[in-house]
Amino acid sequence: MSKQGRKKEIGIQYGRKGAKDKHKTHSSIVGEKPTKRKIMTQPENNNIYSIAIIALLVAVFVAPLTAESKLARHHRKHFALKMDEALLTVSNELNSSVLVSWRSDRCYQCLYQQLGAVDGASSPGQPSSASFPVSTQHAVTLQINNTSNNNELCNVQFHFGEHGNYTLWMKNLNGSDQVNCSVVTDAVPVNSYIPILVAFFVFVGLALMFAVAKRIMRFDVVKRFAIRIGGSMETERLINSELGSPRTEVPVTDNILPPPQSPSKRLRSLDTFRGISLVIMVFVNYGGGRYWFFRHESWNGLTVADLVFPWFVFIMGTSIALSVNSLLRAGLTRGCLLRKIVWRSIQLFLIGIFIINPNYCQGALSWDNLRIPGVLQRLAFSYLIVASLDLMVARGHLDILQTDAWWSPFLDVLLYWPAWVVVLLLEVLWLSMTFLLPVPDCPTGYLGPGGIGDMGLYTNCTGGAAGFIDRWLLGEKHIYQTPSSRVIYFTQMPYDPEGVLGSINSVLMAFLGLQAGKVILHYRDLPTSIMSRFLIWGLFMGVISAILTRCSTDQGFIPVNKNLWSLSYVTTLACFAFVLLVLVYYTVDVKKWWSGSPFYYPGMNSILVYVGHEVFEDYFPFRWRMINSQSHTEHLIQNLFATCCWIFISYILYRKKIFWKI
Repeated sequence: MSKQGRKKEIGIQYGRKGAKDKHKTHSSIVGEKPTKRKIMTQPENNNIYSIAIIALLVAVFVAPLTAESKLARHHRKHFALKMDEALLTVSNELNSSVLVSWRSDRCYQCLYQQLGAVDGASSPGQPSSASFPVSTQHAVTLQINNTSNNNELCNVQFHFGEHGNYTLWMKNLNGSDQVNCSVVTDAVPVNSYIPILVAFFVFVGLALMFAVAKRIMRFDVVKRFAIRIGGSMETERLINSELGSPRTEVPVTDNILPPPQSPSKRLRSLDTFRGISLVIMVFVNYGGGRYWFFRHESWNGLTVADLVFPWFVFIMGTSIALSVNSLLRAGLTRGCLLRKIVWRSIQLFLIGIFIINPNYCQGALSWDNLRIPGVLQRLAFSYLIVASLDLMVARGHLDILQTDAWWSPFLDVLLYWPAWVVVLLLEVLWLSMTFLLPVPDCPTGYLGPGGIGDMGLYTNCTGGAAGFIDRWLLGEKHIYQTPSSRVIYFTQMPYDPEGVLGSINSVLMAFLGLQAGKVILHYRDLPTSIMSRFLIWGLFMGVISAILTRCSTDQGFIPVNKNLWSLSYVTTLACFAFVLLVLVYYTVDVKKWWSGSPFYYPGMNSILVYVGHEVFEDYFPFRWRMINSQSHTEHLIQNLFATCCWIFISYILYRKKIFWKI
């Protein structure tokens, strides 16, 4: 045997011996303690070397990846995501740097806004990346351009979820010049709509429980048992007032006109309708949980917040018709009523000036930045015009009118034709000023938002003639400085949604409500006729809206626009108001399935609730410091609690027979 062969055989034997010794060592650890320390053998030494080499490889190749992931996580955490925001990381595998821009899909004909630039890849397989916060309220379109020649590389439409993490990958397709862009979800977003869904089911559950309790308390056995348990008089009062049929109260005055002197049946449906619009108005004014659909639309279109103010104006007109008729029957002269109408309009206007300028708690109001238009100011103007028109044509006694003439089916319109002529002339004035008035540096008849809309061609033309008239007549410092058009269209011009020109259409809205009141007066003993005429009016208004808007949001002749109080906005909301009034009237006054609670109580004290919620908005218990101000849940709880507080306050005032009349 050669020398090399003997070394090989010795190595094999030595290795076997080392293996046996290793086995003994493991056994000694598990079992008895070894009596003699073993000397480290060569295979053991080789194993340690192997482990060291593997650890080195891990340190060289895996650690940088771990550090990179930690760095990425740290980079993501650097952005403190706010409400309605997500984090987008753009990974660029292209050789050239790119510019990422975005545009909201709710922004009509808008310029793209720069999100940021991303450098090209340093080497193949090592993309360059950058992170940006993006909006999650609406779907957005991402545009990626080459920074060297500004050529568009790709275009991606995506709706990001709140607090989600996303990656936009950009790479070449199989070595070609074509660029592939795709969005990958790295972290699942939160479902921000769960809190409002839970709140909805909670309130529906409470309503069902109340309805079931009301049904149970109607049984004589339950009544007798309740009387036996408690005092008979107190229990009977609770049953009748809360869980039984609502008692017939002495007619309470309307919020604007004084009470009739002769007793008459008051329709609970009108106060319920007013209360519905008022409660929603209070909720959205407090924030609506910071959900986008409880905020006013940026320009064209409708959200929940855009519904309530026109409904309030509508039902005010209905109340005017009933109140004027009742007062004329009570013997008041038209001259006396006119003086009262003018004085109440002035009071409403002054109260509106007081509450919309929040520095009233800090000293004297300053004329330099005093906002003049507002919600109550527009109510005052609409009330003054519509009540004066109705006073001019109203009839105190309708039971002496002929009903067998050919024109009798239209008497609720034909009897008041002079008022209709005045309103139609006002509408012609609105159309003429909107579409014919020259506006400096703006196209005639412009209805757009300005800003980045219309491809940025008319930046300072927000509102067209409506904005120009307010700025010329009132001054830029005396109108609303932060309109909703800034949210999406990034406008810079002040614009007031309760401006002068839009007040003409609010008169039309109140006059349509007045027409609903005329229908109730002329057909007060025929509920079927009242509801059918409401539905006909609703259909008529809906057809006009479809023609004006072409059943589209932005491409009609006159789009639905709350900021402008456009004609189509009034006809659309009047259509909704007639239909809603039919439903409330049928369930509350005809079938008496619903007493109108809890909306009936704030509807009976609407001016007090509106003024109170504006004045005490920032005071406890209507607002408190939140743990996480970027949480929809906390905002929703706070806003719902504040709204419920005003419902409870209005209920207490109703029980005490306290009503604020002006």
